[in-house]
Amino acid sequence: MKELPFSKVLALSPHTDDIEFGCGGTIHRLMQQGTEVFTAVFSLCEESVPKGYPKDILLKEMHEAGTKLNIYKDHITVFQYPVRRFTENRQEILENLVELNRKLEPDLVLTPCRTDIHQDHQVICQESVRAFRSQSILGYELPWNNFEFSARAFIQLSSQNLEAKLSAVNCYESQRFRQYSNTDLFQFQAQLRGLLNKTTFSEAFEVIRLTL
Repeated sequence: MKELPFSKVLALSPHTDDIEFGCGGTIHRLMQQGTEVFTAVFSLCEESVPKGYPKDILLKEMHEAGTKLNIYKDHITVFQYPVRRFTENRQEILENLVELNRKLEPDLVLTPCRTDIHQDHQVICQESVRAFRSQSILGYELPWNNFEFSARAFIQLSSQNLEAKLSAVNCYESQRFRQYSNTDLFQFQAQLRGLLNKTTFSEAFEVIRLTL
């Protein structure tokens, strides 16, 4: 596979597991080729932790998942906005994103797609478009949150990239009760997107802005 033309990437995760689910294979591929990858997580979802788990379990699981994708721990920024309350904190989130842009100057931003119906995901997508006005922005796919998805960019994954993604998904033991937290789903999704891309495995993205 040819190298992807990005030297510094910022992946935005409204909640702890979103980037692993949406673009974990792409992140692993970028790390393999030596691209600097930074991530920003905006909620630890402590209010949604299932009974029987400590409140900080998702933080622990997130760092475990990050090691599966080769993300450096000091490249992860964590904010603690209350889950499902991002709309009330929209301006503060925008200011966080503007500061990340000033500090990192990424050439690619990965964010939830514009048709994602989750209210927190919508805020991150909308504010990322405001904050990163000169960078390429790709919207990743979370099928359970989309009635429509404009798959216009495809990134090929190796079997190793996909295995790393599935390993990262499996780190979220506390979320396994959710129907979508299922490695079989992500295996099938990668195969389906690969079929559309004439590859074995791929991840699909919405093209929000492309700067070449």
